[in-house]
Amino acid sequence: MKIAVLGGDGIGPEVTAQSVKALRAVSANSGPQFEMAEALIGDAAYDKFGDPLPASTLEMAGKADAILFGAAGTYESDLRPAESRGGHGLLRLRKHLDLYANFRPCFAFPELIGASTLKREAIEGVDLVVLRELTGDIYFGTPRGVSRDADGQRVGINTMRYTEGEIRRVLHAGFKAARMRRRKLCSVDKANVLETSQLWREVAIEVSRDYPDVELKHEYVDAMAMHLIRRPRDFDVIVTGNIFGDILSDAAAMLTGSIGMLPSASLGEGGRGLYEPVHGSAPDITGKDMANPLASILSTAMMLRHSGGMEAEAQLVERAVRQVLADGYRTGDIMEAGATRLGCDAMGDAVATAILKLKG
Repeated sequence: MKIAVLGGDGIGPEVTAQSVKALRAVSANSGPQFEMAEALIGDAAYDKFGDPLPASTLEMAGKADAILFGAAGTYESDLRPAESRGGHGLLRLRKHLDLYANFRPCFAFPELIGASTLKREAIEGVDLVVLRELTGDIYFGTPRGVSRDADGQRVGINTMRYTEGEIRRVLHAGFKAARMRRRKLCSVDKANVLETSQLWREVAIEVSRDYPDVELKHEYVDAMAMHLIRRPRDFDVIVTGNIFGDILSDAAAMLTGSIGMLPSASLGEGGRGLYEPVHGSAPDITGKDMANPLASILSTAMMLRHSGGMEAEAQLVERAVRQVLADGYRTGDIMEAGATRLGCDAMGDAVATAILKLKG
């Protein structure tokens, strides 16, 4: 299995290094073998090549079976033009590879119920997936930019745009995922005020006719934000557009206790995917050995499952994460009284050790 390792910026390289440890533990003792190659993306690439997505990185990613990604962007890059910002490299990579379906599972680990700021009775048993459409919407629509109007005032413009085909394919992905779970799908939009969302809802209803065994519900995005916090156990698969999914999945992170626990898989047609933790580059803790690598490691489990077809190995990594949490190890973001605090590197070591022990 060929894996392009793109650590990126901030804490990205730190957490990605721990996922590499986990993969090496999986491959030990006659396990499956992984051919891993590293390349630059984001601000790290811009600093060296003047481009957040150099041609060499794009070529490597295109030839890989899967991409293991860390994070992109720093505070400094926000001051540059949009096309030269670190995060723009990731957007271009997703678009180029047409990785349109971003699966963000949210599972309330029993060991971390106390780490959440929400009440136990609200989050215990939560197991849902936010499916975010990833290559359309306001992040890619044109026209966009900042200009001046006739009065000389600055005007910022972004365009929310979806084609019927873009909506249809991500909804098919959502319904198929729901069939493998609890057969409930909630489509999230803002159809009461946005024409884009009116089309989204119409297409959702049309696609649902192909899946009579899956229950379809609709929610407005503002109401969904409330429901995620008030009654998250009611939801199974949540499908929504790019910007709504970006916001809702970060809110869902608190159901797990920390955004440092949320993995993701960005998939297109075929087996290739990009796997990354939901969190960003966190410049404030970069280089301090404070980051939580578990979201990255859980993303690696998703990579083994979806791009590698290695269900047993994926479950092995997930069991190792559960074992480490059960043993009382925590990073700072999920720290609880009586637990043992570990840094990023030591947490990666703990998971790798657990994998080896579970393999026997």
